[in-house]
Amino acid sequence: MTSLTKETKLTLLYIFIAFSFSVALRLIWTYQFGGYEAFKFNGQFMINTNDGYFWAEGARDILSGISQPNDLSPTTEAASQLTAFFAKILPISFESLILYMPVFLSSLVVVPIILIARGINNLEMGLIAALLASIAWSYYNRTMVGYYDTDMLNIVLPMFLLWTIIWAIQTKEEKYLLLAALDIVIYRWWYPQSYSLEFSFFGLILAYTLIFDRKNVYNYKLLAIMMFAMINVDGMIRLPIVVALYLAFKQVKLDKYVYVILGISAITFFSTGGLEPIWLRLKLYVFKDALVVGEQGLNLHFFSVMQTVREAGQIPFSEFANRISGHVITFVLSVVGFIYLAYRHKIMLFALPMIGLGFLASVGGLRFTIYAVPVLAFGVAFLITELATHMPTQKLKVLSMFAFTLAILYPNYKHIEGYKVPTVMNADEVKVLDSLKTIAHREDYVVAWWDYGYPIRYYADVKTLTDGAKHDGDVNFPVSFILTNPPAVAAKMARLDVEYTEKTFANAQQNRDKNLSTFSYVEQMTTDYGFKDTNDFLLSLETEIELPKKTRDIYFYLPFNMLNIYPTVTRFSYIDLMNGKEKAAPFYFISRSFRDVGSQIQLNQEVFMDKKTFTLTLGSKKITPKRFVKTLYDENMQLKKEMKIVDVNSNINIVYMSNYKTFLLLDEATYNSLYIQLMVLEEYDKNLFEKVAGNPHAKVYKLKI
Repeated sequence: MTSLTKETKLTLLYIFIAFSFSVALRLIWTYQFGGYEAFKFNGQFMINTNDGYFWAEGARDILSGISQPNDLSPTTEAASQLTAFFAKILPISFESLILYMPVFLSSLVVVPIILIARGINNLEMGLIAALLASIAWSYYNRTMVGYYDTDMLNIVLPMFLLWTIIWAIQTKEEKYLLLAALDIVIYRWWYPQSYSLEFSFFGLILAYTLIFDRKNVYNYKLLAIMMFAMINVDGMIRLPIVVALYLAFKQVKLDKYVYVILGISAITFFSTGGLEPIWLRLKLYVFKDALVVGEQGLNLHFFSVMQTVREAGQIPFSEFANRISGHVITFVLSVVGFIYLAYRHKIMLFALPMIGLGFLASVGGLRFTIYAVPVLAFGVAFLITELATHMPTQKLKVLSMFAFTLAILYPNYKHIEGYKVPTVMNADEVKVLDSLKTIAHREDYVVAWWDYGYPIRYYADVKTLTDGAKHDGDVNFPVSFILTNPPAVAAKMARLDVEYTEKTFANAQQNRDKNLSTFSYVEQMTTDYGFKDTNDFLLSLETEIELPKKTRDIYFYLPFNMLNIYPTVTRFSYIDLMNGKEKAAPFYFISRSFRDVGSQIQLNQEVFMDKKTFTLTLGSKKITPKRFVKTLYDENMQLKKEMKIVDVNSNINIVYMSNYKTFLLLDEATYNSLYIQLMVLEEYDKNLFEKVAGNPHAKVYKLKI
């Protein structure tokens, strides 16, 4: 048996150190909240990303073997399948598995980083870069304990691809042809949106070949096998193709056909979709429109969800730099260092697609910064090792690398220490959903804003109208309309939206009535009820219209925390669908940091409420409210209300939620909305609604029509 070389032993040691460091710092969050029971359910920490419940639902259904039609459970998705596999072979609970998977899988990023550094004979640079990259702000934020999402491998896999490309170009060894192709197949299986990055790597290799090494047959083999791995067909088709091609390329006599094979791969690539997936991603994150306009029928205008998602918004330079390197100075040094590194080792130019995608954050949103993290970490690490070579003694060389490494790690450590993100839901919210699971059937629907869609499906095992993937403007409009309109009107829209959703599923399965799946549900409702103007149809909901036949029950999940996003929820329905003009935003003000200043309550710097007359002072303007309502829960957790009518002609209401230490200032439309009436005030028509579960944190009502 061949013994390991000194370099290999050192490589393995550095990988172990960096991996252990990455894991250890990710566990800080669990120590910080170890005794905080609100973040736990059934004795285990819950996860802290909404999307994680999507993959968890799929894994749960794979393990149980039960999944109802049209429940949107991702049983065929990689993250769910890998989780189910680990759940079968590892002796830990499912909740522990999804909590800790990000910790260990994301820490694997240190492996390709150190292997790349080994390829340019600078293992110390690899160790420093691995330590920094593994805990840099944005990478840590999206791979911390509990952040159970595809990001746990979204950087690991392209970094492995970068390593295989670099070593393939350097060594010309045949095994890297297969490794590069397999990495692409696995990466696409794990993250279908990997298309753009794969193509960027391909483009750089093509440019390098044509400019510097056009006579090298090996490069064309690499391009051909990569392109076959990239074609837009199922991975189970691509896998045998690339394996067969690898075996063919081992036959030297076939080298004369490499150019023909490359041509066939290009034709196959473009005939199976080519650049279309890349263009779709650019449209989603770069060329964002505030409105989405239908292309047929009534040409309705809907508000785009991408305008409200923070991770898709533009960010300032300081945050951009901090998220990539932990500090603006470190970022600048990283950029300078990478330029110097690429000058000294031109092979590192193949990492440019990662930097380019990371810099897309300047227009596409902060989620992209993680792609630049590991590559730019090489830059500052290279400067540190280069500086160390100028030290007069070996001891000073080691001490200088240690000191500078601590300096670049410290801001990232302080970020981790202070990054005390909460779980997606607290224990009391989940208890409500857990009780709903015993009340509702799996075919029933729960109406809630899309942020809560995945957790609802996971804990209550029901269907939802919107979720983290199904939240386009036309889908969000009815749900926003339901939550922000009076209960009697909202009840009708809820029944319509659910039945039209199911009707669309049924027609799609039967492959008929294709127009129904082309139009939005609201547009189809408009035409079905004989209207040509959607505004007229929406007004008709205030009258006694005939509703579709009830096929299943509908529930409303109304959490207290939705108060924080209520203005965002309104934006999706406060729009004229016929012309796209946004309506005036509702008057909505929330205060939790108020204080008693004698005869008044100061709600914020410029808003005061007189304690006797309830008159509001907003800057220089005085407003008499229509009513003042105080809510409180008694010892049996039953809601009680005290109401005083102040001015019947006013349009502003004051609600003091005493147990929550929260003041609300609401216009009449918001006060009368389903969310405020049912969640905040528990005022409802018992012929339309029935409260079936709840506590002060969340309430569930059943629709009775």
